[in-house]
Amino acid sequence: MRKPFLLSLGFFLFLYLSTFAQQSQQSRDSISKLSQADHLLMMEKLGLESLRPGPSGNPAAPNAANADESKATPFSTLPDPLIFDNGNLVKNKKDWEKRRMELKEHFDKEIYGRMPENIPNVSWEIIEEKDSLFGDVKARFKKLIGHVDNSSYPDLEVNLEMMMATPLETKTAAPLIMQFSWVWPVGMNRPKPEGPTWQEQILKEGWGFAMLIPTSFQADNGAGLRSGIIGLVNKGEPRKLDDWGTLRAWGWGASRALDYLETDPLVDAKRVGIEGLSRYGKAALVAMVDEPRFAIAMIASSGAGGTKIFRRIYGEQVENLASSGEYHWFTPNFIKYAGKLTPMDLPVDAHEMLALCAPRPVFISSGDPEVEGHWIDAVGMFKTTLAASPVYELLGKKGLQTDTYPETNIGLLEGDLVFRQHDGGHTEGPNWGYFIDFAKRYFTN
Repeated sequence: MRKPFLLSLGFFLFLYLSTFAQQSQQSRDSISKLSQADHLLMMEKLGLESLRPGPSGNPAAPNAANADESKATPFSTLPDPLIFDNGNLVKNKKDWEKRRMELKEHFDKEIYGRMPENIPNVSWEIIEEKDSLFGDVKARFKKLIGHVDNSSYPDLEVNLEMMMATPLETKTAAPLIMQFSWVWPVGMNRPKPEGPTWQEQILKEGWGFAMLIPTSFQADNGAGLRSGIIGLVNKGEPRKLDDWGTLRAWGWGASRALDYLETDPLVDAKRVGIEGLSRYGKAALVAMVDEPRFAIAMIASSGAGGTKIFRRIYGEQVENLASSGEYHWFTPNFIKYAGKLTPMDLPVDAHEMLALCAPRPVFISSGDPEVEGHWIDAVGMFKTTLAASPVYELLGKKGLQTDTYPETNIGLLEGDLVFRQHDGGHTEGPNWGYFIDFAKRYFTN
């Protein structure tokens, strides 16, 4: 008697999943169309009729991205972070502070966009608090919502979502690592790593962790640029050509989360780090530059737009970043470098963004190119780290001590700016333990 019921249940499950898939596809199509429309509007404002197409991330495609090191742009073409725009040399720390402002202006105007002057305040609310268990570590778990003041434009409501935990048995203020984290679809199982999770590893050190959801306050697409915190500030209007992009907006959210952590007696707010993978690695780099209160960072597999050299012809290119699928990460001005201008016309490059983190410690993480793929460009991220090292040396810190690209699982971890390529794919998982050991140098009382 159960067979007809099981068949009916199977049919309705199939129907539900089919409808869900169809609705999801329709939603993606709508987002794509709105993103393309906004992208075209920005191109029109820039006087651009067309853009150069970027290469494909599919190695088998006719227009596959370059993965041949002999065809990559020579390293000697990079601008020198220790030379002012007028050609004068940066000779000391005082000079560097002036050069830092000069570099930041270039990044603000041409790549990541300007932070608005009057961004609404955020008030945090604890919506859940309980004792919990992570592996075998007892912790105090909190779920929080950061309410953005929308009195200037009530049509939009913006909230920041964050989860955090601190060791239950630690009574003194502890260091904490904040991660830009993804939201997992309802019903989808999260992949379980081999061994303890990064959260368990962090808690075992007596530190806390926080997981900030960037897409809760700014969507990861061009269709969302008239909503979220960017839309709220602009009162629902399109961006100006030097307005901030999503990466900078996500970094702003991390700063507001840090505001809350400064009020938590169980968190040592002077020892808070920022971490992110992939596009969130790009955001972690921006957050580290914009927010001097972050003490340390792990930038994982951030690739183009993060710690990969923009003008290097290898893997993902500026033309990909400036397309309708990714342009929202950046200021609209950036689009022109795939049109009338080329990446070689950029006044700055990624190594100078990384140098702006100095003298604070930064861990650059990558996967094995044969596993993760060449799209991310691990060599390009290594070269970025190497090219930023002279700034660390100028400020009395230690950068990379070799220009030889290391083999997989051979970390260059002796300095304050370090690099390690693990044997996994597009994940920071295998490098968490190495990052924690790195952070101990700075977090140990």
